[in-house]
Amino acid sequence: MPKWQFLILHSSFFILISACSGLKYIPEGQRLYTGSKVVIKTPEKIANESALQSELESVIRPKPNAAILGLRPKLYFWHLGLGKKKGLKKFLADKFGEAPVLLKDVKISATTGLITNRLYNNGFFQGTVSHEVKTADKTAQVDYTATTGRVYTLQEIQFPDRDTLVDIAVRATRPGTLLKAGDAYNLNTFTAERVRIDNVLKNQGYFYFSPEYLLFQVDSTLNHKVNVYLRVKATAPAKATRPYWLDQVKLNTSYVLTDTTRRQPILYDKFQYFPDEEVFKAKAITNSTFLYPDSLYRRRRRDQTISRLMSLNTFKFVEIRLAPAAAGDSAGRARLDADVLMSQLKRKSLRADLQLVSKSNGFTGPGLNVTFRNRSALRGGEQLQLTAVASTETQTSGNTGALGLTSYELGLNAQLFIPRLVVPNLPLLNVRLPNSDFQPRTTLGAGVRAVTRADYFAQNFFNLNYGYTFKTKITNEQEIRPIDITYVRFTPTAAFDTILAERPFLRSAFEQQFILASSYRYTYNQQVLEQRRQQIYFSGQVEASGNVAQGIVSSLGRARNDNGRYTIAGQEFSQYLKFDLELREYFRISQDPAKGNRLVGRLQAGIGLPYGNSSVLPYPKQYGIGGPNSVRAFAARGLGPGTYRPQTKQQDLNQFYDQVGDIRLEGNVEYRQDLVPYLKGAVFVDAGNIWLVNEDPDRPGSKFSSSTFLQQLAVGAGVGLRVDVQFFVIRFDFAFPLTAPYGTPLDADGNPDRAGRFNLAIGYPF
Repeated sequence: MPKWQFLILHSSFFILISACSGLKYIPEGQRLYTGSKVVIKTPEKIANESALQSELESVIRPKPNAAILGLRPKLYFWHLGLGKKKGLKKFLADKFGEAPVLLKDVKISATTGLITNRLYNNGFFQGTVSHEVKTADKTAQVDYTATTGRVYTLQEIQFPDRDTLVDIAVRATRPGTLLKAGDAYNLNTFTAERVRIDNVLKNQGYFYFSPEYLLFQVDSTLNHKVNVYLRVKATAPAKATRPYWLDQVKLNTSYVLTDTTRRQPILYDKFQYFPDEEVFKAKAITNSTFLYPDSLYRRRRRDQTISRLMSLNTFKFVEIRLAPAAAGDSAGRARLDADVLMSQLKRKSLRADLQLVSKSNGFTGPGLNVTFRNRSALRGGEQLQLTAVASTETQTSGNTGALGLTSYELGLNAQLFIPRLVVPNLPLLNVRLPNSDFQPRTTLGAGVRAVTRADYFAQNFFNLNYGYTFKTKITNEQEIRPIDITYVRFTPTAAFDTILAERPFLRSAFEQQFILASSYRYTYNQQVLEQRRQQIYFSGQVEASGNVAQGIVSSLGRARNDNGRYTIAGQEFSQYLKFDLELREYFRISQDPAKGNRLVGRLQAGIGLPYGNSSVLPYPKQYGIGGPNSVRAFAARGLGPGTYRPQTKQQDLNQFYDQVGDIRLEGNVEYRQDLVPYLKGAVFVDAGNIWLVNEDPDRPGSKFSSSTFLQQLAVGAGVGLRVDVQFFVIRFDFAFPLTAPYGTPLDADGNPDRAGRFNLAIGYPF
């Protein structure tokens, strides 16, 4: 490069750096404020020093201009818009600009006072704060030094000693106190203690009590200790210092905002119920109401009533209005009247969804889902849901030679959700689960589905299930399904029957499809706790099939069939034990709950163990891997089992039933980043595979081995875009294979394959 070009480039670079540093835009005689830091000086080691550091720095105002490696491009854009009322420069200034924060804008005295206040709040009553302004060229930094002195600790905590009702109630809360002798004084702990006591009193009838009516008197001693005296303020109103009982409890299930109800209520189990018998029976509402006439008011029961009624999924909102009753009772107790106001959702609804399915294995076709819902089918809050499904898919692209392969599906499914546990009366079980905020449910389901794979087979699925779901906490859910019966009528074509005759392992998977299963599932989900920075999701399920049937037929002395297996009504039934685990972790990068930047991980593991009457899992219960919600660099059911890989075009064509297994292991890591409103980006890595428990000679390398399974994991990586408008998400992912179970990824012709795979899907993969 000629010297003159080098000098021009060199000069241009420094001019650009100077402009982006923003210093040239600082007014004459002023300095750009570049931030502050707080240095803590203490005579002894203090607990949670990092937390104290963060708290002290949190009060510093204003925040300096954003800078990256000493560059402040926002100041440059701000300067572009000076004096402009419109045009590109004004747009850039408004969109990307930021006015300079100057030293004169810093209120040093006010910030010093705030830092001192935070020291006091943390028990450093002798703390002092000094500051120093450090200048350089056109910039200035303000540093604060917090000298803490020794922290004051709690020595003695005394609760109210009077014998009034409210003092006795406050004193009774002492065993659960947050104030412990020897702990450092901390204002936040005192605030939390007031809230704790208020919560306890609210559940003992003190409806009008408030945390503000509690007073802490702190007496410091010379040896850096404090005595704490808890008192109820003398100015607390009389109504706040007495418990309240419920008088009238009114239930209105058809409330609207303009309601001027003139109907006369009926008296039902002491409740005043405004009848709407076309939709609800009175018992359906009273079973979900935990505010009882003539009982002590408890806020816990009010919150529980709202949660239970909303859990019926039949109301838009539920509101409880409490007001003093006209008079007390003969015992002199204060009374409250409660109005429980419920606004209904539409009882019946019909929804149709028309979809165009386009899969990565080349299958494309339309689908139609029609769902009818009745939110109170039997007038007890029971929800009836009927879903009809119709779809067809044809392979229109691909390199397998399977063009024209067509699949059809028709289905009808019915589910009835009953908002109570339908079980016999048991001595140790209250079917209402009175200590749970959530409505237990009994589920009844029945369905039929017909699937036709042209030129191969037809399957008619018949399903009947019965079970229970219930929650003890907002994060926990349990499902017990004692009855889950599936019967599949399998009709192969002559061509497919020939394939099955040559492959007995595959024939067993297709023919043993009379499934008499029971299952238990536990789910722990912290995603409902939106303020948490780290959220955990865990789901574990165990499913068993055929054990009861095996016991019955063997005890009756039934003979085995020609295959050496027991039958019911001439049909072989499956016997297996199946375990599934899923663990996810969501970690938000920012402290701000509104930010969507997250690191997300998922681990899935599953195993099905056929035994007794079965040598292989039934086909509907086997695992497949690959596709938009799995290892995205490979087609759906395009991996495994083990190191097995289709070698011929015919085997490629048979991929949809061949590449399934009894064991699954899969892991995913994904980083999600907010880009612009409603658009997010992602970078991800997926890994996983499936295996068989028993060797299949027609699929060599498919059996699981503890010594080699890690080397048989397929790995893929990619990037994605997500259009997220809250109520739905459209996802675009592009992934490419890094390694396959059999080594280097290969295409259909056996050549190394590094081509990417595009996935279009609805919703996040996990």
